[in-house]
Formats: sequence, C-alpha cells, structure tokens
Amino acid sequence: MTAEPLEIYLEEGDLERGLRDDVRAGLSAERKWLPPKWFYDARGSELFEEITRLPEYYPTRAERAVLAAHAPDIAALTGAKTLIELGSGSSEKTRLLLDAFTRRGGLGTFVPLDVSVSALRGSTAQIAADYPRLRVRGIVGDFTRQLDRLPTGGRRLVVFLGGTIGNLLPTERAEFLTAMRAALEVGDWLLLGTDLVKDPSVIVPAYDDAAGVTAEFNRNVLHVINRELGADFDPAAFEHVAVWDSDHEWIEMRLRATRPMSVRVLGLTVDFAAGEELRTEVSAKFHREGIAAELATAGFATAEFWTDPDALFGVTLARAR
Repeated sequence: MTAEPLEIYLEEGDLERGLRDDVRAGLSAERKWLPPKWFYDARGSELFEEITRLPEYYPTRAERAVLAAHAPDIAALTGAKTLIELGSGSSEKTRLLLDAFTRRGGLGTFVPLDVSVSALRGSTAQIAADYPRLRVRGIVGDFTRQLDRLPTGGRRLVVFLGGTIGNLLPTERAEFLTAMRAALEVGDWLLLGTDLVKDPSVIVPAYDDAAGVTAEFNRNVLHVINRELGADFDPAAFEHVAVWDSDHEWIEMRLRATRPMSVRVLGLTVDFAAGEELRTEVSAKFHREGIAAELATAGFATAEFWTDPDALFGVTLARAR
C-alpha cells in the first residue's frame, strides 16, 4: 500500500509569519528569547540527528530502551486501531510500536504529524513500503495549533515522544495537554515521553557535548533568521551556554554575545551587550508524580509509567477520561 497524499494544514506562509512573530517578540523582550522550533531547518535536523548519537546525549537511547521493552505491553493495553504521532520526524522509534502492533494485529492506520512536508513525504513513503497492510496518512501541521485536525473514529493512541513536551513552559504545557484531551474521546490513549530529573552532571553534558555539535546546533537558529528574514547576525560572535536551573528543574540553552553588537532584523535594531544572553531553549525535566498530576489536571488517568534501567527517561501511558 502506498502512503496517501499529505493533508496540509500548514503552509510555508504560515511558517514565515510564525518566525517573524517569534523573532519580533523574542528579540524585543527585556530578556531576549527565541523558541527552539526554529533550530530545525534541513541543517538543524541533520545536526540534531548527530546529537542523538553522541555519547553524552542519553535521552534518545534511554527512551528507545523503554519502548523496546514495553511496546508489546502498549499494544496489548491500548488495542489501538489508529496510532497518531506528534512531531514525527523520521518516526524511527515509532517503528518499535508499529512492529509490536503488527505482531498483535488490529492496527489499521498510522498518522504522523509534522511541520515538514519533505520529512513527511520521505517517512510516510518508507513506512507504507515497510508496513504494506497499514494505512498511512501524513498530516502537515503544528501540534500546538492543529490538534483539531487529528482523524476521529476508532480507538486512538497519540504518541508524543522525545521529551519534546519539556520544551513548553508550564502554562504552555497545561494548554497543550488540555487541547490534547479535547481532541480525544473517552477511552483514547496518550503515550508521553519525558526526561526525568537527575544529577545535573548527567543532564548538562547532554546539552553541551565535548565535540561541540550542540553548540553548532544552537547557533543554527541565527543562520535560519539570517537566511529567512535577511538579518545580519554574526553566529560566530555568540558562544553556546547550557545552564541547569534547579528552581524550575529545567536546563536552558542560551547564546551569549562575546562582544557588543547591533543586529538588524525586520526593521529593528537589536543591541547586545558583551556577555548578554539570548535564551533559545528550555528543556524541563520531570518527576513521575508531577507528570501524573499534570495529566490528571488535563483529564487523563495514568495507566502505566515505565523507565529505562537507569531511570533516566520516563514513558507514561495515560487514558482520556
């Protein structure tokens, strides 16, 4: 079976407007910021794939270990007919679930949702070829805005992996989980991957590797803004910083100006003092009890919680109630 034509709810113009809005708001703020989603042009995606293979970067390996161990349990407990993946990318880890559902039988449709048309075209074609009995419906959309576009009917399992939910600030997380629950029916399922709180000596190197790949990834957002918005950032004039915030239990990635400079973008002149920092990512870490509480507030009941053997990463299976 071939993949169905992509359902496109997010156009290039939408992305450009979003980038403009975020850059204007973030660079005009007293404490400058940019959201991490703008790391991911083609080069940024390549760099992130490289990051996931670094020895310091444990989240991908740890989450994969959880899925490898418990994919059969997930298939048996949910009995899902439709599997929906948010921010799907290559759907590499999701294949562990697809394999388990294939062995069990009953899954009819796979729906990956991602902002990238090119990434979805490639991944849906490959998955359709590898799982010929599966209906594959790719959706081009933003999981923070297009949850109402998810297909309805049948027992659904929505998968949100990679700890990506940690990139949302607490209020954004609450809004996302509430919207996720509103998009589901009672009895549908959510599988959520979350990085766990642990010693900062383990967390910080995952965001500040010795080879400097994460530093290049971090600076890539400036290359994106230069190319897409005609800005004149000098990426080499910013150094990569990763800081653990023990009060919020999250890590922040920042870009620190190494000298005073002025940047032109969108008709603005943005001044940076030497040592001034631009926050580019927040990555929250979680406790089991905190995850369950946030899900409960949004209208989910936690059914299972699993970790890898070293308790680095958690995967929660919750049911809409």
